[in-house]
Amino acid sequence: MSNTKGGNLGTINWYPGHMKKTRELIQENLKLVDTVIEVIDARIPVSSRNPIIDEIVSGKDRIIVLNKSDLSDEAENRKWEKALSKSGALVISMNCMKGAGVSGLIRLLEKEQNRKNEARAVKKPLRMMIVGVPNVGKSSLINRLTGKKSAQTGDRPGVTRGKQWLALKNGMQLLDTPGILWPKFEDPEIGLNLAFCGSIKDEIMDTASLALELIGVLSERYPEMLCERYGIDKVCETHLETMEAICVKRGFILPGKRMDYDRCARTVLDEFRSAKIGRITLEAAPKGEEVKAGEDSDD
Repeated sequence: MSNTKGGNLGTINWYPGHMKKTRELIQENLKLVDTVIEVIDARIPVSSRNPIIDEIVSGKDRIIVLNKSDLSDEAENRKWEKALSKSGALVISMNCMKGAGVSGLIRLLEKEQNRKNEARAVKKPLRMMIVGVPNVGKSSLINRLTGKKSAQTGDRPGVTRGKQWLALKNGMQLLDTPGILWPKFEDPEIGLNLAFCGSIKDEIMDTASLALELIGVLSERYPEMLCERYGIDKVCETHLETMEAICVKRGFILPGKRMDYDRCARTVLDEFRSAKIGRITLEAAPKGEEVKAGEDSDD
């Protein structure tokens, strides 16, 4: 396992056929909707914004949902709301799994509907499209908006399939689309951030190496949280040594006193994703500048 940023994980190139179809689906149906709801992961607001989506839906009114905001740093959530709103989009932090922020989003949608109907001779219900990369919580949001389990949800990316028109209780309509990633991650850090948060299937990753990279990031940015969670005195000189210290503390030892790196990797990834390590934002909000999809933020 490497101690180098990205290691052999940085050249992720994952663009299956259904991703191409999703892009075409969005393009074909964009003219049918008034507003686009873009769902992103509050822990990685840059990495979870797809520049292809940015390109396709430019010109449409947009609401950006910072989902999983209960897992991310609360102070950073406020900073990201301000930064993302500079593009002209409406921005709201939510926890779609538990329903936090749903009433606020409904109010935003009702204001959008009223604004658009002011210019129409015939009043119409708002029609919207929900877009986002896999596993950012689109299906959970849809279920909250419709008040029923309309879309499949799961902790595995790519559960939702196909195209669905769904009705809200207030008569508004939304078009769901499958999660869409872009052809290649030019910046290795973006691919890693998506993998850390589960937007890329673990099955196609080297889980032990991925967890080692995450331990490296947490050692640099959140060392106190990492040490407290796993009962280690300090982060070690190398990320591998830190991983081994976690193995020792948690008893992840195989016969022959060998470290169980795989079990440690699964534990660290699972506990990061569930915020058991702490509320962590991996990308700091930029200062003063508008942030675009796929661009680095200022640390």
